[in-house]
Order: sequence, then C-alpha cells, then structure tokens
Amino acid sequence: MCPSNNLYKNPKPCKHLADYKLKNGLCGYSLIQECCRTTPYGRTTLEISKLEIPRCSICSGCHGRFYMCLICSSVLCCLSPESNHALLHSQSQNGHEILVDIERAELYCFVCCDQVYDPDFDKAVMCKHIMGFSRNENEGVESELRLSKRRRLSFGMDLDSKNMKRLFFRRDQKSKSCFPLGLRGLNNLGNTCFMNSVLQVLLHAPPLRNYFLSDRHNREVCRKMSSDRLCLPCDIDLMFSAVFSGDRTPYSPAKFLYSWWQHSENFATYEQQDAHEFFISMLDRIHDKEGKSSLAIKDNGDCQCIAHRAFYGLLRSDVTCASCGFTSTTHDPCMDISLDLSTCNSSPKNLADKSSKPKESLGGCLDLFTRPEKLGSDQKLYCENCQEKQDALKQMSIKKLPLVLCFHIKRFEHSPTRKMSRKIDRHMQFPFSLDMKPYLASSIVRKRYGNRIFSFDSDESDISTEFEIFAVVTHSGMLESGHYVTYLRLRNQWYKCDDAWITEVDEEVVRASQCYLMYYVQKMLYHKSCEDVSCQPMSLRADTFVPIAGCC
Repeated sequence: MCPSNNLYKNPKPCKHLADYKLKNGLCGYSLIQECCRTTPYGRTTLEISKLEIPRCSICSGCHGRFYMCLICSSVLCCLSPESNHALLHSQSQNGHEILVDIERAELYCFVCCDQVYDPDFDKAVMCKHIMGFSRNENEGVESELRLSKRRRLSFGMDLDSKNMKRLFFRRDQKSKSCFPLGLRGLNNLGNTCFMNSVLQVLLHAPPLRNYFLSDRHNREVCRKMSSDRLCLPCDIDLMFSAVFSGDRTPYSPAKFLYSWWQHSENFATYEQQDAHEFFISMLDRIHDKEGKSSLAIKDNGDCQCIAHRAFYGLLRSDVTCASCGFTSTTHDPCMDISLDLSTCNSSPKNLADKSSKPKESLGGCLDLFTRPEKLGSDQKLYCENCQEKQDALKQMSIKKLPLVLCFHIKRFEHSPTRKMSRKIDRHMQFPFSLDMKPYLASSIVRKRYGNRIFSFDSDESDISTEFEIFAVVTHSGMLESGHYVTYLRLRNQWYKCDDAWITEVDEEVVRASQCYLMYYVQKMLYHKSCEDVSCQPMSLRADTFVPIAGCC
C-alpha cells in the first residue's frame, strides 16, 4: 500500500453546504434516507409521495427536473433558466440554498449553481442503496442488516466499509451473472459524470489495464525517484489498484480529481465539462509525465509512453493541385478521429427524396471523412509545380492505426455568425466489429490511381485492420445540462456504467444509445482480454489482482 500523502484530500464542499451542516448537522440527511428508493435497475431515487410523478410546491407542475429542499422539504421544479422555481426558492428563503436532485439523489447548491459532493450524504444514500438490493436475499443477510440498523448515526445506518463489502459480496453471489473483476461504480463528486464515463473506458482499455496492473508504473518507486510531488500516473495507478481490488462498493476518485485539477488548472471547477476534452487532457497529462523518460523514446523518435502506445495514430493529408495534378502530402499525429454527423450519408438520392430520412452510420461518417473535398477560394494551394496559388482538392486517410481507436462524434455545433450553439440528437448506427482497411492511406491511394500504383513507401498491409468495440460513451440531455453514461463490453456482455450504478444491459440498448465517443480495440487484443479477465465473484481481499496479458 502506498503511504498516505497529505497533498491529497477530498475536494472541499461549497461554503453554503458547510454552513448548512454547521447549523443543522446531519438531520436533513436522515429524512432524505427515509425517502430513498432503489429501483429494479439499481438506481437510487427519492420517493416523496405515493404518486409516481412529483409536483412543484409553487406551480403544481409535473414537468422538468425536481429538487427537494433539505430545510423545509419543499419540492421545486426547474424547467429552464427562465422558469426555475428551485432557484427562486433558494433566493427567497435564507439558508435554503442546498437541495437534492430527486431523480439522482444528489446534492445541488443553487447559489453556486453547481452539484456538490459530501461524503456523509454519499454514505447515507449508499446505506439505503444496499438495503434496497438486499431485501430479497436470504435470512442471514436480513438479520445482519437488522443488526446494522441498531447501530445508527444522526443521519441513519452506520454500515462501515467491512460490512458494506460483505453485503455487496453476498449480493454478487446471489446475482444471476457475476460481474467481471474491475467493474466498479464511480461516485459522482459534483458534475463529474464526464470524468467517470471516460475513466471507465480507460480502466478497461486492454493496453492501459495491462500496463498498470502489471506494475509498469510503480507509484512508490516513482515518488522516491521523482521530485514531482504530484504525479497523475501515480494516481491512475492507485485507482487501478482500488478498482481491481475486488471491492464492489462504489469508488470515489477524489484524489485523482484533485491531482488532475493541479495538472489542468483550466478544468479546476465543479462545472460540467466535455468528456472528449477531458479524454484528450488525460492523455496529454500522461504523456507529459511518462514521455520524459529516455526509455520512452525509440531510436526513430516515436514516444513509447502508454498513452501513445495505446492511442497514437497517424493521419495522411493529400492536397492535389486542380491544374497540374501535383500532390502535397503531410502526416499529422492523432489520438482520436473526429467525425461530422450533420452531413454524413446525405447522398443526392436521399436529399431528393424528402420523405426518406437519411440513416446515419459510422461507415457513412468515415466515407465522408476520407472523401475528396474541394478547398475554398480562401484556401488555395501554392503549387510548387505551377509556382502560384491554385484551386485544390484535399483528401484525408489513415496512415497508421493505433491499438485503441477512438471516434469522436461531433454532436455539439457552434455557429460564430449566428452566435448560437446546438446539439445534434440524431441517432447513428455503428457496428460492433469494424474493418478499417478501406480507410487506410494505401487503400485510398490505390483507389485514386487504380492499377498504376502497386506499392509505395510504408505500406500498411501488415497492420491488423480488424477492430472490436469495447466501450461507448453517450450523452443525453441538452447542450447546457446533460449527462454522460458509459457502456462497457466485457466478455461479449454489455454493462451500463452510470456513475456509481452498474447494470447489465442488452446490446439493443447500446445500439439505440446516442453515441458521443466510441472506442474500438484491435480484434486480437479484445479476444485476448476476454480470456484473461476473471469473471469470478468478487473477493473480499483488497489486494487481489489478475494479470492481463496481450499487449504492451
């Protein structure tokens, strides 16, 4: 175990939450705990009345998002920024700033306009969550819970970590199918669903999982040899140890969040962030630390840090002069591929038939990405052959495929001329198995020049082009306020990771989801990871690890 570090602390609660607890203690949490109800799908919500649909105490409306005041238990609605009775209540009543999101059972401060995290509140909800899951279990567990009920704090049951682990372990033994090792929920620390969704992907990406679980980054050795007091890979290593320890209780990545804030100060806020930006920021921070080592640089100059070994690819850009045919070729590194959704598959046939809705698909987006594009008049190419600026065609292709292929679907549009932003909600079809050969530079160039081209420098024919999907990050809701959820594919079974809640889902649910980030891994690595990942019931030992082979 790594020695404790005084630098790492849970993020401090907001001033208004601290004032509330100082004045009222944990009394409000006791009421919230009594209202908690665990759904059959594993989510904990608030049940404030026998009616299925709550109503606002001010307008009696039943639409929008609902919040419950911790002081007076009033139920308030939030339809839009212009119609926000919850905000009006917090502004008109002194000390009523902290409310609870009824649907998600999470604290929200309407003065800070932000979700807030409190370990005491989280413990109260989790205790009731375990109770809800344990109602139908055997008499032994029920009697144990009854004993636990007698040990109370001011906010409810006092289930220590040992008892919580035991109950989760027995629940897993009773479940129809055992979750794979490492499948563990992540607590929302205040609008951090964007972080949790990406962390679930990285925790189960075979190259990263193999790297950290095989102790390739030893945090104890790193802190002895490095002068840096904060090391993001060390915190990632700590998180891997916790998630793959066998403990099934939701994990709070507070230390990691604090460390990431120190490395990315522009993201140091409890406000909702973009999951794609967080993903790129994570890889950059890992590269900044791991890429400094001389061992991380190959003779050809390629970085061998785990971020680049897993996600690094190379794009090829060909710009061809429309006058003489001269082609200028450049190569650009990439950690993901961003694809346009708004115009993919908009063929002339589909546009002519207004009654038929164009079907968006990943293949259509990739076809659009690699399709020749005529550059505008303000983007004319200076042709070295013609010695002047000429009209040109630009075509993108993939020069080098990574081990893990990330597709970013551009669902958020920003128009500087109209000064407005919007989200594209259209559904997109995507395959679980994907062959990237048609989009390689070798295939694109051969298609362009036909049989006149038989081979060229650095042919990619020896690279595996078959990929299997293993994770999908989805975004639901509006542009200003939405929610991120991750679907993980482990041993050909899909699991929904919604912050602290993990549930098993059918593949139809995943296909119908609104994908935002899609992660594919090379087919060989996916099948190898399926063989290596244990699917045994969770062990109570905190130091259980399963080595993952197959890459890195």
